[in-house]
Amino acid sequence: MTQAPFNTPLSDGPPAVGSRLQEVRKAQKLSLDELSRRAGVSKSMLSEVERNQANPTVAVLWRLSGALGIELTDLLTPGQTAKASPMVERVAAHAIPVTTSIDGKCSLRILGPIALAGQVEWYELTVEPGGVLASEAHDAGAREHLSVLSGVLCVQAADSDQTLKAGDSARYPADVQHSIRNAGKTLAKAVLVVEHLTDALATRPHHRQG
Repeated sequence: MTQAPFNTPLSDGPPAVGSRLQEVRKAQKLSLDELSRRAGVSKSMLSEVERNQANPTVAVLWRLSGALGIELTDLLTPGQTAKASPMVERVAAHAIPVTTSIDGKCSLRILGPIALAGQVEWYELTVEPGGVLASEAHDAGAREHLSVLSGVLCVQAADSDQTLKAGDSARYPADVQHSIRNAGKTLAKAVLVVEHLTDALATRPHHRQG
């Protein structure tokens, strides 16, 4: 019996995702090395997957889709997604990741796509009374932009601090120790944008909550 070549998927077998993976990776101008670092998948595995010489596990596909900022199903329907994808992409509320501080008083909804991590990141920040979002210095040149939607927040960067009310915004260096604190008696909400001036790649939010 003649064995089918590796790059020809069997009609009744699992979908070959190689061509779709390569298409998306090149569209985002990512090298195999860059995608490997973002997804935590070895370069050799990525190369084999793109050549349809390996069938990746669901866990690997999940990491790849997350690193590329696309839905998992997009990798399983090669040739269709490019035509069917709407110009406006909707991300359901339940699909937006949320990280919470250890004391449970600060939460960050990660609004920005993973593909932009390490370049520009934006969050919806919620801080309960007494909560503090404290961060170590980010990469050199990094800055943060905080816009308060409701409540009162105190922003501190190195030895400087400002108190912000609803409607106020603050812009400050984030390459020093900094924090955002709710010293009021009501819940505070804000939009936080982190701007990086380097090409460093990141796979998770840079804030350390405490």
